Amino acid sequence: MAKNMQIKKLCPQCSKPVAIEHRPFCSARCKQLDLGKWFNESYVIPGDETVPANDHDED
Repeated sequence: MAKNMQIKKLCPQCSKPVAIEHRPFCSARCKQLDLGKWFNESYVIPGDETVPANDHDED
């Protein structure tokens, strides 16, 4: 590979080129959209549940 070859990074929300000031996104809007997805639990990190579910009723 050539040393002067640059890899263009794309925004994970809209696939536009990344803006340095909003890295890794292209704009503040895309940054806020991503944050909203985390708040709405659209994104989850896989793993074991840390709080046990209270699925069974205790009499």
